Amino acid sequence: MFYKTVVSSLALASVLSAAPPVKANGVAKQEIDKGWIFKQVRGNNWYPATVPGVVQTDLMNNKIIDDPFYRLNERSIQWIDKEDWEYKTTLNVSPDIFNKDNIELDFKGLDTYADVYLNDSCILKADNMFREWKVSVKSLLKRDGNELRIYFHSPIKVDLPKFDALKFPVEAGNDQSENGGIFDKKVSVFARKAGYHYGWDWGPRIVTSGIWRPVYLIGWNDAIIDNIFYEQTNVNAKRADIKAHVQFKADKEGEVLLTIKADGIKAGWNKKTRVKKGVNLIETDLVVNNPKLWWSNGLGEPHLYPFTATITMDGKVADTKTTNLGLRSIRVVNQPDKDGHTFYFELNGVPVFAKGANYIPQDNFLPRVTPEQYETTILDAVNANMNMLRVWGGGIYENDLFYDLCDKYGIMVWQDFMFACSIYPLTPELEENIREEAIENVVRLRNHPSIAIWCGNNEIHTAWFNWGWMGKFDAYGVTEQLRNDTKKLFNHLLADVVKEYDPTTFYWPSSPYGGDPDAKCESGKPNWNPNGDAHYWGVWQGIDSVAHFNKVKARFFSEYGFQSFPEYQSVLKYAPEERDHDIYSDVMMAHQRGGQIANSRIEKITSDEYRKPKDFPSTLYMSILLQGDAMKTAMEAHRRMMPYNMGSLFWQHNDCWPVASWSSRDYYGRWKAQHYFTKKAFNDILVSPIAEDSNLNVWIVSDRLKSTKGKLDIRVMDLKGNVLFEKQNNVTLPANTSKIQFSVPIESVLGGKQKNEVVVNTRFTENNTKEVVSNNYFFTRYKDIDFPEADIQMTSVPAADGFNVTLQSDVFARAVFLSIDGIDNFFSDNYFDLLPGEPVTIHVTTKLDKTTFDKQLKSFSIVDAY
Repeated sequence: MFYKTVVSSLALASVLSAAPPVKANGVAKQEIDKGWIFKQVRGNNWYPATVPGVVQTDLMNNKIIDDPFYRLNERSIQWIDKEDWEYKTTLNVSPDIFNKDNIELDFKGLDTYADVYLNDSCILKADNMFREWKVSVKSLLKRDGNELRIYFHSPIKVDLPKFDALKFPVEAGNDQSENGGIFDKKVSVFARKAGYHYGWDWGPRIVTSGIWRPVYLIGWNDAIIDNIFYEQTNVNAKRADIKAHVQFKADKEGEVLLTIKADGIKAGWNKKTRVKKGVNLIETDLVVNNPKLWWSNGLGEPHLYPFTATITMDGKVADTKTTNLGLRSIRVVNQPDKDGHTFYFELNGVPVFAKGANYIPQDNFLPRVTPEQYETTILDAVNANMNMLRVWGGGIYENDLFYDLCDKYGIMVWQDFMFACSIYPLTPELEENIREEAIENVVRLRNHPSIAIWCGNNEIHTAWFNWGWMGKFDAYGVTEQLRNDTKKLFNHLLADVVKEYDPTTFYWPSSPYGGDPDAKCESGKPNWNPNGDAHYWGVWQGIDSVAHFNKVKARFFSEYGFQSFPEYQSVLKYAPEERDHDIYSDVMMAHQRGGQIANSRIEKITSDEYRKPKDFPSTLYMSILLQGDAMKTAMEAHRRMMPYNMGSLFWQHNDCWPVASWSSRDYYGRWKAQHYFTKKAFNDILVSPIAEDSNLNVWIVSDRLKSTKGKLDIRVMDLKGNVLFEKQNNVTLPANTSKIQFSVPIESVLGGKQKNEVVVNTRFTENNTKEVVSNNYFFTRYKDIDFPEADIQMTSVPAADGFNVTLQSDVFARAVFLSIDGIDNFFSDNYFDLLPGEPVTIHVTTKLDKTTFDKQLKSFSIVDAY
């Protein structure tokens, strides 16, 4: 249940000469982030380097290459990953660290194949981006003038021989090897490195190398804590039972006192024991009576207790470690029922409908993502009423900060291991490397209350049975070998790691998955329905209409999505030239990794659902609106389906560069229509009108844990605001339930109009708070509706950090989009409908003065795009 840290018998060290060391009682730590220089190994010139960083950002900072995200610049940097690179710095060790009995060098992340030298002694050969590397260095250190040097081998040159040695082709469909100039040699599967670096259908091919996470020199005497596991064995509102597993290293035999205290809890816990030299483990039981529980966003406070463990040896504090712990019970309920098998998350005994998105890395250059960007990204999930993010398996095990923020704001995390859409031919060496990678990351993340599930991979199970892998590998006679590799890795190795190191968290072998790893469903679809989680792509792939989102059923939708372009102001950042402003221009196609077929789909489905846009900005707007409307349809359908379906995680929350993609927020953090619609579709109370058979049914979904009373208003009106039907009902919403609260034959509400001439407006007003939840619905596709030209009046009033803008229209205005120049602004709502004569006020965050703001502010609705 504990984790044994691997410590090299070789040695290395150094410490930042400029900054003082950080002391944690008997432990001193200092970041090595100054004085670094780098060069191309074949070259002679050294340049200043930023650590943490990667080669490409250092080349940009030194004006050697241009921004790869701008226009077509990605094409001109493909030479970088075929070169070896060298980094070095000269270090003086502070007396506080140099005089310690034990000194370690701690590399939090090296990308990827790296030889590390201290004073010309090779002390480490790293080969996994996802691992942390610790080396004991006391014997090699001088007081001053230590040279720390890291040689990064080209990941392409290292892995090409592995590809050439195979007797069969690999599967890695998203590896853009051709863009990298190495033809069809998809070498990404051989490196334990972020898969998306080699390209994806939403990302560029930029294969990085570098010191991508911090480097520390750590000095200690007596003992140092390796890790602590607070295993929550039983948690409820009355009592939390926790078994603390404290693993530490001691440099001598002796008596140790372990003390654990928690803020907000009067009782403390002490345990004395004799320890040996080397790795030790102390286990003790903790009980917290009447704990404040950790809840996900929307259900309650995500309360965190700071637990501080202290190791005292020979009467002196040797080390101390504080962990923010959320006390909660979380499990995945995957049990037989009348329809197959359930699949839902239960938090503190309550079934939770998972509302959220799939998350990818925020940049191709990972070290440049700032803490502020992390917080904005998580808050954008919180503020859109999400309670879960899925960390997708083609990226990285995220930085600690990501999970800290999820803990703080109540976002549950579906955590993939880093495998996606590919075949990974196993060797004993790779297998052991993966095992250590899995152990290290499970141990690092297991105390986070946000971690809700570990998942072996993304789409590898379904690929075997639905992407043609079986037939392809049958032809080479290696199907059995590769299937055995797959089962060994995802059904045994990773499952065993989770069972040993995080036994209270559920493990799921793949996503999507439905049980038997060799089972096929009828019609050849992956085995997720009706037993597990689903990736539904029937609409985007062009087979099904948008309306099909209302029909397809699953127990848990862990992926589904729809593409759009970024908005015009975002496009201007990376494609500013007039010649770029066609969706089939070289630049726009370079920033569309789904290829021409993706743009064709956007065009075709736009023509199916709307009408032809009149120009380039209108084309962008229409694609964004189409994505929003399609995904709104899906999100509402999924919630109406509860409790049969208990999850809706769309693809995807964010982008790693500026691109046409499935994201609801573009690379610059701009909310698309989908994100604004998500905020409403994922509200804890959803009013969802829909035509079913010949009736207009009004469903109301409540995620609240108590029943809610209020008034339901239904109006059917024409597009000029004439009310054709109106009804008010007092309703009670049962807790955690989806239910039809009103039903009426459609023909009885039309007032003599045709279906394409009316809009249904539904509103629920809660009795206690007077909070209003509303939704509009149309009986036909938008292309069949003749929206009138709207006269939209706007007035602005200065308010904190911007302006409040009140809008009013004389007729129904569909999807009103507001914009000002640039992207340094935020609209509290956008792409919203205006009902005739009913004003709406939104807040705009901007630094513009009122005169400039009023001059720049523009409104645009669907009729203006035709």
